[in-house]
Amino acid sequence: MTKPHGTKGEVFVWPLTDSVAAIYAPASELLLGDQHGKLDPQAGSLVVESTREFKRGLLVKFKGLSDRNAVEALGSRYLLVPIERVEARAEDEVYYHELLGMQVMTKEGEAVGEVSEVYETEPAHLLEVKSGSGRVHLIPFAERIVKEVDAANRRIVIKPPPGLLDL
Repeated sequence: MTKPHGTKGEVFVWPLTDSVAAIYAPASELLLGDQHGKLDPQAGSLVVESTREFKRGLLVKFKGLSDRNAVEALGSRYLLVPIERVEARAEDEVYYHELLGMQVMTKEGEAVGEVSEVYETEPAHLLEVKSGSGRVHLIPFAERIVKEVDAANRRIVIKPPPGLLDL
């Protein structure tokens, strides 16, 4: 979620799923995550009341949240699907939420940083990678650059073109 929209309790959401209709269907339960995509067990869950398309995202209204003040604290948080509702992924696939927090390194073994965000852009999605020194790199999530995604070991191996890490 990014921010409240209007005065009637709707929030603007950038869906990070290919199953938008199923995930945001009325009566669907979603869990609240923190601003890094990790489950916030004390925040509980929300139930979708209604959803409508808006620009390049969605406006979502949740049951029991009837005005802007009620949803103000929800901004900049992730909405998560309960694990029992997550579809199995193919062997060569990865969910974007799994990329968050993964360590990025070059094929030569140089540490680049940690994935802090995934942006859906064209022609390729971008990984925002923050180094230990606070430097931020935007790395295209494309086969020509990303050579390996090792979900089990939480590691991404890249072969950056010359100059990419100098930007």
